[in-house]
Amino acid sequence: MSDKTRGGQFLVKETKCEDIFTPEDFSEEQLMMRDSVKEFVDKELWAHKDRFEKKDYAYTESSMRKAGELGLLGVAVPEEYGGLGMGFVSTMLVCDYISGATGSFSTAFGAHTGIGTMPITLYGTEEQKKKYVPKLASGEWFGAYCLTEPGAGSDANSGKTKAVLSEDGTHYKITGQKMWISNAGFCSVFIVFARIGDDKNITGFIVENDPSNGISMNEEEHKLGIRASSTRQVFFNETKVPVENMLSERGNGFKIAMNALNVGRIKLAAACLDAQRRVTSGAVKYANERIQFNTSISTFGAIRSKLAEMATSAYAGESASYRAAKDIEDRIAAREAEGTSHQEAELKGVEEYAIECSILKVAVSEDIQNCSDEGIQIFGGMGFSEDTPMESAWRDARIARIYEGTNEINRMLSVGMLIKKAMKGHVDLLGPAMKVQEELMGIPSFDTPDFSELFAEEKVIVANLKKVFLMVAGSAVQKYGPDLDSHQQLLMAAADILIEIYMAESTILRTEKLAKKEGEDKVQEQIAMAKLYLYKAVDIVNLRGKEGIAAFSEGDEQRMMLMGLKRFTKYTNLPNVVALREKIAEKLVAENSYCF
Repeated sequence: MSDKTRGGQFLVKETKCEDIFTPEDFSEEQLMMRDSVKEFVDKELWAHKDRFEKKDYAYTESSMRKAGELGLLGVAVPEEYGGLGMGFVSTMLVCDYISGATGSFSTAFGAHTGIGTMPITLYGTEEQKKKYVPKLASGEWFGAYCLTEPGAGSDANSGKTKAVLSEDGTHYKITGQKMWISNAGFCSVFIVFARIGDDKNITGFIVENDPSNGISMNEEEHKLGIRASSTRQVFFNETKVPVENMLSERGNGFKIAMNALNVGRIKLAAACLDAQRRVTSGAVKYANERIQFNTSISTFGAIRSKLAEMATSAYAGESASYRAAKDIEDRIAAREAEGTSHQEAELKGVEEYAIECSILKVAVSEDIQNCSDEGIQIFGGMGFSEDTPMESAWRDARIARIYEGTNEINRMLSVGMLIKKAMKGHVDLLGPAMKVQEELMGIPSFDTPDFSELFAEEKVIVANLKKVFLMVAGSAVQKYGPDLDSHQQLLMAAADILIEIYMAESTILRTEKLAKKEGEDKVQEQIAMAKLYLYKAVDIVNLRGKEGIAAFSEGDEQRMMLMGLKRFTKYTNLPNVVALREKIAEKLVAENSYCF
């Protein structure tokens, strides 16, 4: 399998724009799928947004049934189990566009299709899949996922729920308490994680929701956002589960949980994209209509700056999310071509890109929070009122930084996994890190480079930002070795550098591909967004780089690295950021929506 198909390689290899997939590459079939999803969302969800805000759980459930009838719950399920068997990019696309109207529905959808159904599809036996998956794919049954406990949140493997084998060896008795269980109120089947004996790792089980079998629940939780998504505590009291309902093998639960979360993370990034488009469009429309000082507020630079930044984040999020989705799809296809089963291929395909999944989860969940926050600001006092959709968007966005692994956990994971890959020889970080060390010792070139081609300078800067990461992370690994795990603030700084590299590079490559296809003059606003995103990324890398360098170096070594940082974050031609924002805003205001 070619090197190009490895996760994390973006850091040490140059990627050509022809080699990445972009939203402009969707097929006719994918665009039709997108439009039918949008139609469902506008008619069933957006038009009834107030019902979700009023905690109408029954409406969430009936909307899920309708999604099931349309086949939308089975997009990722293979055809032999009643699904549509679509590729990874198409499943991302459905998740993206179905999630933009209300976080209540998108949480129900994500919990059901992702962590509720997928563990059975990917880890179930043939019998388990035949028994459960068709009912889950059609929406006849709904799924929920019971991992978190009062004492086991981020440390998922520390759960206390017990599974005890019966005397006659026919079933397990599960006892314990689970909390924050999405879809608990209307689900038919749970994926439950419990510990057998003193096992080091938890084990997964498929448990049917039968109240007469020792299963009880607390009332619905009162939450900041996602108000109509059913969230309850679930109690198991000697709940009998037939031995054939163990998922995968004993002690494999932690692995199942982690792999389910990898898929969950990239899907969660997708689930924040259409929300950004809708919030941005809503803010643009309001800014065009709202008159102050005898003119619409969309003519004011302060407002235009906000609109430009909101659109840029959405565009960057799309660029990076679909790039990674297609890499995963290609990896799955390559594995299947080698004769691997679909289950194994999908598992390994997503696992390969776990670093990118964590990066996207963090970046896009933070972008939707900022986007909805600015949306409120543009609406002014009206934004704070429940009569406008901005405050619910802001509240719904807040959970995205917590579930599927908090953003702090995901930041540390992204760097930790990259270092592990380097140790295994899957990504050569050491060679490039040594080269950066040599470059720091050498004399910098004072030639004026030729930056006449589109993005020539930006690509040099991206390559330099990669050197910053290699310099900071490389020195940190040398200094602390396996102890690096305990230096969390340093890992967080390195993670922010890694995240900005992936997001900025994806945005530039998407735009370069688009410019080659359409002509530069046709995509001036996208070019402005790519340049604006990079400018902000350079600032973040500079800030976090300094913090990292100061954390583990002193004296001459520190001076040399700070000089390197300055060299690697320097523009030859500083972009006019105000003009870039102005160009983006002009297009948004003219089109009266997010139009990219």
